[in-house]
Amino acid sequence: MKKIAVFGSGNGSNFEAIAEYFQDRNDIKFVCISDKKDAFILERAKRLGIENYYVPFTNTLDFLKKNDFYLAVLAGYMRILPKEIVEYIKIINIHPSLLPDFKGMDAIKQAYEAGVEVTGVTVHYIDEGVDTGPVIAQVPVSIQVGMSLEQLEESVHKAEHQLYPQVIDHLLFNKIF
Repeated sequence: MKKIAVFGSGNGSNFEAIAEYFQDRNDIKFVCISDKKDAFILERAKRLGIENYYVPFTNTLDFLKKNDFYLAVLAGYMRILPKEIVEYIKIINIHPSLLPDFKGMDAIKQAYEAGVEVTGVTVHYIDEGVDTGPVIAQVPVSIQVGMSLEQLEESVHKAEHQLYPQVIDHLLFNKIF
């Protein structure tokens, strides 16, 4: 069984999509970790019956070392990870744009305001930069004429919820997506 650390700081909708995708599998175990005591991702994990922990950011490396995680998955974890963590474990992240475009915070809004016709979703490895790690997979999302920012956000999140679990499955078990 492969044990996966899922880190999040907020709502946890990507985490829930991942958990639901793998819900009938016994070859993987997720552990949810947040650096915020009141993050809704921890409530989602409790509701789904998934082991979950509040881990202060300064204790992250120690927590990883005390557990035997195969992979770390970021799902809205709003931190830049230090070199020690990046070098300790393989980490992937999902970003709501077609990297290298629109790095950092508010990528959906950045794309919307830039007036581009296509944005998307990127799953990439974490390095020490901000959204600069090697790309694993991308999927485009069209911005339709007259689409509101809220509609674009819904479309991007839907694409995230489909792509991220498939990429994880591929990385863990060589499943084709």
